[in-house]
Amino acid sequence: MAGTDRKREIMTGGPAIILVEPQLGENIGMVARAMANFGLSNLRIVNPRDGWPNEKAISAAARADHVIEGAIVFATLEAALADLSFVYATTARPRDGHKPVKGPVEAGEILRGRENSGERTGILFGRERIGLRNWEVGLADEIVTFPVNPAYASLNIAQAVLLMSYEWMKSGLASPHQTAFDKPDVEPAAKADLHGLFAQIEEGLEARGYFRSETKKMKAVDNLRAVLTRPGFSTDEINVLRGLFASFDRFARPGQRLPAGDGETGDDE
Repeated sequence: MAGTDRKREIMTGGPAIILVEPQLGENIGMVARAMANFGLSNLRIVNPRDGWPNEKAISAAARADHVIEGAIVFATLEAALADLSFVYATTARPRDGHKPVKGPVEAGEILRGRENSGERTGILFGRERIGLRNWEVGLADEIVTFPVNPAYASLNIAQAVLLMSYEWMKSGLASPHQTAFDKPDVEPAAKADLHGLFAQIEEGLEARGYFRSETKKMKAVDNLRAVLTRPGFSTDEINVLRGLFASFDRFARPGQRLPAGDGETGDDE
């Protein structure tokens, strides 16, 4: 889905994303893209199989250049973790040991709290084929696992990074219902505008013989007003509707001259 806006300031920071011996440059690039989507920028790569820099990673990153250019390669996992104080290991299967296990929502909130307190944190992601080894999980403080289909629990590393990056971003929102943008502000229509629309429609229907009796007219008008008052029209929307109904009058009464502006629909120039 397209949506890159280079005019806005790029969000950076957050927990380090640590890839342990990734095999494919394309996966590293997709990880960088997922990180950039949700404001993460600290990418650490432990002993990548195909070396670094990697052209396939750059291509797959889809312009997440700041993540790719800032990536740091380490020869060992211990070196990649050396400056961090709290680390999660991601895994899809139970492990021996007594480490606390968290879901992604709780893990995202814990990471946010620790980062806000000045700690340096990270999340470990394993190899495409076999994930993390037990001793590598042992270097982490806690485990994070995803609520996936137990019969098909394997996630691509870019997918796993995307899920945790999303939870990191969500943990910093004022509300879990917050969105990146909202509908534009509109000016609510004054009741006088709405009443003018009622009168115009009723007059047009009367002229066309729509109402068969006074009793039916009263019921039809009540129903019409109930429908038209439900949406809460803006002034522009009222103008669009009045222009629309005015165009019907042209065909019904071609000799009639309409007042100036009645044919306007409110479209942008």
